[in-house]
Parts: sequence; structure tokens; C-alpha cells
Amino acid sequence: MPTARAISTAVLLSTATLLASSLTACAPTDQERDRQRGTGGTTTDAQALTNLRDQSLDWRACPAPSPAQGGGEAPAALPDGTRWQCATLRTPLDWKNPSGESMDLALIRARSSGAPDDRIGSLLFNFGGPGGSGVATLPGLAPDYEKLRTRYDLVSFDPRGVGDSSGVRCLDAGLPDEDEIDQTPDDGGDETNALVRFNRETAAACEKNSGDVLPYVGTTQSAQDMDLLRHVLGDDKLHYFGISYGTELGGVYAHLFPDHVGRAVLDGVVDPTHDAMEEALAQAGGFQLAFEHFAAWCARQGCTLGDDAEDIVDLTLDLEETLDDTPLPTPDGGEVDGDALIGAITGALYRQDYWPALRVGLEAVTDDNGEVLEDLAEALGQHGGKGGDTDDDTTDEQSNEDDAFRAITCDDSSSRYTVADVRSRLPDFLEASPLFGPGLAWSALTCDGWPVPGAAPHPEVGAPGAPPVLLVGNTGDPATPYEGAARMAERLGEKVGVELTYEGEGHGAYDSGNTCVQNTVDAYLLDGRLPAPGTVCEAEPLPEGK
Repeated sequence: MPTARAISTAVLLSTATLLASSLTACAPTDQERDRQRGTGGTTTDAQALTNLRDQSLDWRACPAPSPAQGGGEAPAALPDGTRWQCATLRTPLDWKNPSGESMDLALIRARSSGAPDDRIGSLLFNFGGPGGSGVATLPGLAPDYEKLRTRYDLVSFDPRGVGDSSGVRCLDAGLPDEDEIDQTPDDGGDETNALVRFNRETAAACEKNSGDVLPYVGTTQSAQDMDLLRHVLGDDKLHYFGISYGTELGGVYAHLFPDHVGRAVLDGVVDPTHDAMEEALAQAGGFQLAFEHFAAWCARQGCTLGDDAEDIVDLTLDLEETLDDTPLPTPDGGEVDGDALIGAITGALYRQDYWPALRVGLEAVTDDNGEVLEDLAEALGQHGGKGGDTDDDTTDEQSNEDDAFRAITCDDSSSRYTVADVRSRLPDFLEASPLFGPGLAWSALTCDGWPVPGAAPHPEVGAPGAPPVLLVGNTGDPATPYEGAARMAERLGEKVGVELTYEGEGHGAYDSGNTCVQNTVDAYLLDGRLPAPGTVCEAEPLPEGK
């Protein structure tokens, strides 16, 4: 979300070389440097920018992901023997003051597998969130992008505030576990007050535990980091693949640096016209539609949940209400409540491949067995049942993805909602989805008490004059509904946004494995061939009986 300071810095970036050349002719004295450093003088800023752009990256073998990145083993070599390399990029803490404090961003890459003469440059990935570690994520998804590696180095990073890039921390021993808080309070008293108190105490803990980085983790500053990385990698243009939130980051980059946009793909497109409440309402409708599609498929399979989609939706709503009143115990001593049910369903709707597992989990719950659903929620990274034995204790030795999500979201959005705001919009959310609406409505309180003023109601992505950007919209996408692609195209500007429609399920399209989508995207990124206007790729349905 660009601010006046961000735009002025973008202009400064483009003139840094000219200013630096004038410095060579008339270098300041030590006293002048001290004076300029103290006042944030333009000369010092220009020199700092030149130094940042001239830095060399020290690529080395990648270690295992840190706890902040999610942990795990060091990335294995690719099938052709290519080993992953990691480095750090030095960038200003605050792009308004590039001569001030700096911070390091964690990077990862796999070198191109093709002939040197065929190499286009680096292809930078952001996989969404916000809050996900690109360093930890890219190696696991690399097989999906092996064809792209024939002409690109595959590169990703931990955005500022994420993972090993000065990761935000909101953990506090005095805070309750989020799973202990009712995310859809039904009363006007204790449950609601507990949710409000949790959000405010979490905001205070973020401020206490995150040092100086908290005001500087927004999307605009990350977009400026990406342009610095483009230059340091030696690319004239930024070639980019953004997914989900990564599409917002890509749109903001195009707005700030339209002349530096290379071949860019935005998949699972965020609607840039929405404020936080509007985005949550759209998601309520998106998840409802996706669940109805699942329910129709489940009925065709002869599942025991109901004879048709409407029956299955109604049964699931009854289950959620029942579990809210009487949670289902699990063998580990925990319990599955209504929030856990919704969490498992939400996670499973991100990929159609998960539908069979969701069917089994829901059927088990109707048979008073919550263990399957609890395991599914854990496997999908959703909040599981409350209590019970778990190795995922709230300590400093865990991923900071949730904390970074909160910090980036609240730094970006200037919207600050109250309990009264939520209650006034609850009827709209319930109309959009009685199952998912309440939780998404109450999520609007996430930034209540946040110590940093948000940048704007919604991101600015207008990029008139930029080269074409390929926008991939999925008609069944629950998290970023299909309409967002058209609105991104409109906001980017005439002849900039080029839409590709995928008539499928799940969040995003390229990683669905759909051959039509992958071939179309690959043709653009590898050969510069854009699809014809109105191009549609159809999904292959799950096999009956699977």
C-alpha cells in the first residue's frame, strides 16, 4: 500500500546513480557527512542507495530451515544434482531513511538448468500468506517449476518480518493459546471480551518482542526490497511469480516500478479494491461456494453425510453448532470444537486433492470420532482440537508465520474495527455463509489495538504503462474469489492485466497440476507468449469413487 514517502523513495531510487556521480566530483568532508547523517540529508541517502545496489551476495550451501522458518531438514539437491544456495541481502530497515539502520533478508536460489545463452534471468517467487517463508517453501515446490528452471534461476526470500528476515515475534508467556479463545463468540459478554482482550494483548506483545522492525514490515517496503534484489541479482527487469498475497505484493511492485516489470504472473489474485472487512466478506462467500462444490461431489460419491449438497451443508452447520456446545473428546485428551471443525474444512478446501480426506473426517465426526478430523487439521496446518498432548508448544522455537501474518496485515490496512462494527455486519456475513461467515466477521478485530497505523484501506496497484502481467483466476477459489482477477486487471491499467481463467477448485491454479494452466503460464514465462483474450482452462474432475 503505497504512501507518499514510498513513492518519493521510488523516485529517489531511479535518480540515485545521477546523484552518486555528482558526489564523485564534489565529495563531502567528514563534518558534512556527520551533519547530513544526523539530518537525513539527500546526499547521504543517495550514497547509501548506491552502496546497497553494489553489494555482492555470498551464496553458500543452505542450512536446515530455522525454527522461525518452520524447521525441518536442509533442502536436498534437485534431481540433476543442483544444490540449493542461500544468502542474505542487506536492505534499509526503513526505505524512507536508506542511510539509517539496515536489516538482512534471507534468500534462496537454484541455478538455471539450461544453457547459459538460454537463461533469461532470475524468477522471484512469493507464495503468499502473508507470513510464509519463501526460503523454506521453494525447495518443496520446486518440482512444479522444473520446466521454468530451464531458463531461470529459481529465487525466493523471507519478506521482512518473516522467518529469518528479522522475523516478528508476538509470543508471550502470559498470553493464552489462540486455540483457547472462541473465535466466533455467541454472547455479548465473556467470550467477546476474551477475544478483544486476546487481540489487544497480542498486539502489545508484538510491540514488546519485535524490536524496531514492527513499523517497517508492510507490503510497500517489501516491494522496494524486491527492486533492490532485482538490481543486486543483475536483472534489468523483475521476473516474478506471485501466489495469493504474493499477487498483492506483485501489484504494489508494478505500481511503484512499472518500468522494471518483466514477465510477471499473479495466480490466485487478491482483489485490490477491497478493504479488510470487504475482503473477509468476499472470502465468506468464496469458502461457502467451495464447500457447496465439495458437498455436491461428496453426495455423488454416496457419502453418508447426506443425499445431496444441501443436506450435507445443513448437517455440517448442525455439527458446528453441536461441537460448539459440546466438544468431541479425542484420544490424546484434547477435544474438537466448532472452531476446529471449521479450521479443518477451511484447510481442506485449499486443494481438491484433500476432498477425500475431508469426507472421511466429517463422516468420522458424525460417528463421534474426532481423531481423524484433528489429524487432518494438523496435517493442513490449521488449528486443531484444544488441549491434549502436542509437540507444538507456544515457545520461541516455532515458526513466526502467524505473527508475521498479523503484523504485515495490520501494517498494510488502515481499517480498525470494533465489536460494534462486527455486529453491524454480521447479518451480511451470515447471508454469505452461515458456516464460515461468523469466524471471518470476527477476524476483522485482528488489528484492534495494533501499535502501528496502517498504510491505507486497500493497496494501490495502478501501473499504467507497465508491460503485460498475466493474471490467473480460479472460478472455485475459496480464499481469493475469482472476481479479484478482473478487478486487479482493471486497477493495473489498460493493456496491463491479461486474464487467464481456470474453471476448477482450490486456491490458485498453477499448482493444481492442470496441464492447460501450466502450459499457458510456461509459454508466457519461457517464450513471452501471452494467451488470447478470454482463454479458459477447464479442470479434470476427481475420479468418481475416489
